[in-house]
Amino acid sequence: MGWKDVFGYVRGIAAKRGKGEDQGAGSGPRIDDGLPMGARIGSLVQLQRSPIIRAQANGSLVTMPADGDTRILAVSQLRLEPDAALYRLYLATGDLDDKEKFLQVFSAEDGGIAELLYCTQLARVIPESAEDQDAYTGVAGHGLGDASYTLWREQLADMLDAATLATVFGDADRIDYARDAGSPAADFVAPFTGRETRIDDAQGARGLRQQVWFMPYVRTLHGGEREYLLITTEIIESVDGDSGRRGIHVDFVIGIPLEPERVLVQ
Repeated sequence: MGWKDVFGYVRGIAAKRGKGEDQGAGSGPRIDDGLPMGARIGSLVQLQRSPIIRAQANGSLVTMPADGDTRILAVSQLRLEPDAALYRLYLATGDLDDKEKFLQVFSAEDGGIAELLYCTQLARVIPESAEDQDAYTGVAGHGLGDASYTLWREQLADMLDAATLATVFGDADRIDYARDAGSPAADFVAPFTGRETRIDDAQGARGLRQQVWFMPYVRTLHGGEREYLLITTEIIESVDGDSGRRGIHVDFVIGIPLEPERVLVQ
């Protein structure tokens, strides 16, 4: 089953449930085939931690996987305009007061991996006004899509301990990221737009679909490694096939590149 058909399938499951038929997770055909790295929901993930340790020592905001972050709990595809598709293999979904952790995979045309990032959620904010929403979707011609993005020490003071703040910021009060899309000379580039379709079980009985505005930013750490700040504005369109649950939020995610051979999915 193609990804574009997943939520038609979910709606069919929901309709059958309404008629009293048992179509819960665990029954029916799998629809999580054909993912990068041979991943499937429930797959075990082993990743070498040395790149994460090194990035942290050099000032990265990325967080270490927890001991329990060893299994793929959900998978999603982001289809972005004009023509790009990213996969996210979730080790933590962020649905239960935890923060998202996932592997983000950009597939090459030959089926290989063009880019692999280990990603951890830094923060989630809810736009408080129409002006905030316009800025986070870039429709105002500024905001998400600006040439740079700044994180301020004061913003993160309540989220990070003193030692981490010192490692990340040193004596500075800010860290700056450059937009990783479009011409560097452009003051503004409209963010990528599209949809994320996430399934939380192999049959697609649970999951969500959301409209997204996405822009990657990047900086160079003290040791020369790249660290990405991925900013995604998300409007939830449906949860478990129910389109009555909607909401908007903005996710700030830190990602560091990994070599594919450092990650084993089985």
